Formats: sequence, structure tokens, C-alpha cells
Amino acid sequence: MQRLLASAPDFAARFEAIVADTRAPDAGITGQVAAILADVRQRGFEAVAAYTQQFDHVALTAENVEITAAERRAAIARVPDGARAALELAAARIRAFHEIQKPADGERTDSLGVRAGWRWTPVERAGLYVPGGRAAYPSSVLMNAIPAQVAGVDELVMVTPTPDGELNPLVLLAAELAGVARLFRIGGAQAVAALAYGTLPVPKCDCIVGPGNAWVAEAKRQLFGPVGIDMVAGPSEILVIADGDAPPAWIAADLLSQAEHDPVAQSILITDSSTLADAVVAEVERQLDALPTAATARASWERYGVVIEVADLLAEAPALADALAAEHVELAVADPAPLFAAIRHAGSIFLGLHTPEPIGDYLGGPNHVLPTGRRARFSGGLGVHNFMKRTTWLEAGAEGFAGLAEATATLADAEGLPAHASAIRIRRNH
Repeated sequence: MQRLLASAPDFAARFEAIVADTRAPDAGITGQVAAILADVRQRGFEAVAAYTQQFDHVALTAENVEITAAERRAAIARVPDGARAALELAAARIRAFHEIQKPADGERTDSLGVRAGWRWTPVERAGLYVPGGRAAYPSSVLMNAIPAQVAGVDELVMVTPTPDGELNPLVLLAAELAGVARLFRIGGAQAVAALAYGTLPVPKCDCIVGPGNAWVAEAKRQLFGPVGIDMVAGPSEILVIADGDAPPAWIAADLLSQAEHDPVAQSILITDSSTLADAVVAEVERQLDALPTAATARASWERYGVVIEVADLLAEAPALADALAAEHVELAVADPAPLFAAIRHAGSIFLGLHTPEPIGDYLGGPNHVLPTGRRARFSGGLGVHNFMKRTTWLEAGAEGFAGLAEATATLADAEGLPAHASAIRIRRNH
């Protein structure tokens, strides 16, 4: 764990090193993933089944790869009432938030009578990747599928690994609540390839969304073009900005909430109180001793954890936060509004001491599929718009054409495109 003092002579260099280290996976997997994608494209489902046997120890056939309706019902019946109620509440809140995101069509008519506008239409089929390795996340099902459902996607297809054949009842219930039509027990880069290429019985999808491990992220990156993707996701990260009045135990717990995700997750604290900094570091150690996920969380904290002390939070923290462009930013201060207004780059921002990041993971409403690796500088989280595309349209009419024809033909001539100009003049002459 690194401790940095903003006033120290070496601060700029040390901070820049932290910003530059996005904890990206070893570039060596690029070739491995490319080989898997090529194999699936060539051999189809045969290759998907072979990789699933190799990595998940599940023997698949074209007949058993899809999770049947009977299997889904049987698994869902095992969900305890309390967990069911919590998941239903989460689904309702996520749906309500995403309903207000749906973009509107628009148009205008100018002085020449030319009408122009745009309309939004959903993709026909969306592929949803839901992790299953370290843990199965029903919340990811809701966060990926509900925006697609709100967008009006015709068919939702989900893939999720089932190591050793185990189905997660909560994942299947989440799929039911979110309107997922078909579920397949495959994961990894081979599952992404199956969705992109269409390897019967897995249907070809128009876009693929959802978080996964480094192989899944790299597969999505390589397949962008033949299919749309939401983003290339990396290891989780959190930045907590806290003043001296923040309870150290709360801040430590928030930092560990992301550290437990992955040994290469990153948790960063910025504070204007050396007393709080000392107390949080001590509290992290105390909580790690009792944490069931301590091995993962400790590896993350010891290698990538950072505590930064500044003299003035409002004056200094926003610029540091913008450079980090973190996936999650918590403003654990008495009055978060000034900091919130000053921060430009973040995947999602959590305002005040009573809004810990896990509220956003499950029940807040905004999506928890967020940009990582400093990508919040230019992109945002998953939403309804990821499952829709904007089509512009134009209607000139005779009057509008007459008003635009000469200038259009002139520009076409200037660019050396005579057929463009001809398409204008042929109409003027007849």
C-alpha cells in the first residue's frame, strides 16, 4: 500500500505512475483469445464444447447447452423468500431508473421546408455475459438485461459459466425477472465468440454486453465491429474522498468492498486529515483479519491500495479524481455538493456518508456496469442507449431541393466527385 503526501517533492511523479498503471492484463492473452475466437469461428459449437470441458469441466452437447425452462423453474423454486424479495426490489428500482433514460425521437423543419430528424430503434437480439467464476452475480443479470428490456430488444440471450455444472438459483431468478428468453451454460472467450458468430444452437447477436474476466474483455475488444459491445471492462476500482470527520471503520469497509473483487482491484483514499489516514490504514488491517475474502482483498490492498493526503479537499481532490477517472467515486464528506460539481470524470459518484458504493451495486437504480481503467474520461456506464441506435432521416421535397441543389453540386465538384454532382443536376434538368 502506498501513502502519498501531495506537498512532497516526488508527489507528481508517484501520482502519475499510479494513474498510468491501469492494471491491464498481460498482453500475452491477446494471442490466446485470438486463437479461441478463430477456433470457434471455424469449428463452431464443437470448439465451444471443447473449451467448456477444458475450463469448466462440463460436458456439453447441442442438446444440453441451453438451460431448459424446467431447470430454470426448479432452480428458482429453491430461492429463499428473503433473497427473492430483495432481488425483486432491486429489479423494480433498476427498471424505474432506466425507464427515464429512454431517448426520444426528434425532428425540425427549416426555412426551406426541409425536414430532418432522428429516431431511436432497439437492436433485435442482445447477448448478455454474466460472470460465474469467482462468484455468480445475480445483480449483473439485472443490470445487463433490464436496460435491454426497457430499450425494447426483441430477444435477450444470456451466457454464464457453470463450473462443474452448478446452476445458481438467484442468477436464474434474476434472468426471469429481467425477461431473458434463452440461457446457455457457457462462459469465457468461447461464449463471447458463440454470441458474436452464432454457433447453433447459440444464436448470433447484434451486441454483447456484460463484465467478465480478462479473457472475456479481450474477446469483446477483438470482436467489436462484427458486433457492438458496451465497453472493455477491467479490474474494479474505487476512490473515496473523505474529510476528517468520516468514521474510519466506514471508510475502511468501503475500500475493502472493491478490494475483495479481485487481486488487481484498486482502492484509493484521498483525505485532508492525517489522523483519518492513519486510522483508516489501521482499520483496514483490523477488518482484513475477519474478512472471509481476506486473501483477495489483502493482495489488492497491499499491491494497489493508495492513501493520499492533501491540504485542502475542495482545492486539490477534484483534479486528482479527474486524473484517476475512477469507476466508483465516494464523496464521504459532510457537504458533497461542491466536490460533486467540481469532479468531471467518474463512472458513478456516490454522495455523502450514507451512500456507500454497494448500494449502487444492488439497489440504488443506476447501472453498476461502469468504465474502468481511466476510461471514465470518455465513456459512461451501461444504459438503455447501449441497446438502441439512432437513425437520422431527411426529407427535402421539391422546394428544399431547389434551395440546396446548386451549393451541393458545387461542393461535389470541389471534392472531385462528379457522380455526386450528377445526382443533383440530373434532377435540376428534368
